[in-house]
Formats: sequence, C-alpha cells, structure tokens
Amino acid sequence: MTPFLRLTFGLASAGALALGGWMACARYLRWRRKDPAELERLRRLDINRRGRIGAGRIVDLVEPQTAGAKSVLLGYAYEVAGVTYEAAQDVTALPEIAAMARFLSGQTASVKYDPKRPANSIVACEEWSGLGPLSH
Repeated sequence: MTPFLRLTFGLASAGALALGGWMACARYLRWRRKDPAELERLRRLDINRRGRIGAGRIVDLVEPQTAGAKSVLLGYAYEVAGVTYEAAQDVTALPEIAAMARFLSGQTASVKYDPKRPANSIVACEEWSGLGPLSH
C-alpha cells in the first residue's frame, strides 16, 4: 500500500469515527433531555438555593384544566428595587400547597427571587415555603 493510500484511508477512518461519535453523542443527549416538570423542579430548587427573600402578596388563584390535567396556579405580586413584579407559579407538584391554594388569596407571602433576574421567582418549593403555616 502506498503512503498516499494509507493517508487517505487513515483520514477517511478518522472522519467516520468522528461522525459516529458525534451521532452517538447527539442521540445520548436527546435521550437524556429532561421533561418540563423536572426542569421546573430544578428551577424552583435553584431559586431556593441562591435566591433573596422579599415581601409579596397572593393576588389570584387560577385552576386551568388542559388535556384532562388540572393545574393550580398561584398568582402573586412583589416589589424589588422599586419595580413591581407579578408572577404565577404552578404549585400542582407541591400537594400540600395546592390543597390550601384556595384559602391563600389576599394573604401576604415571602417571595424568593433571583437577584440577577428578579422576575424569576417562587413562593414555594420542595424545601421552602413563603406562605407561612399551612393549616386550615
């Protein structure tokens, strides 16, 4: 085999291996993609871990029913650096809070928000609740 053929064969083999590796990596990443509920849970826990606490108020309860699934959304308002934010959090994945949601309208609440993006906030997560004692 001539040196030119060996070089050509070697480059073609390396290209095929690189393409195969790229395709395997892309398939793995697609397989590992997290579902929206898991992404939301991770967002809540991240804000809980590094967020700041501010005062807020529960302003609304919305219970939309889409595709047979019932959700519970708590609407709340809070102020950071003179700017008023209004947000809603789906608390369906937090059963204790979802059960008490209809009694929370008008109550004060602590809100945890991302100091770099104050519009990114929560009123509760798996490890923290800004809604005070939930007994009704």
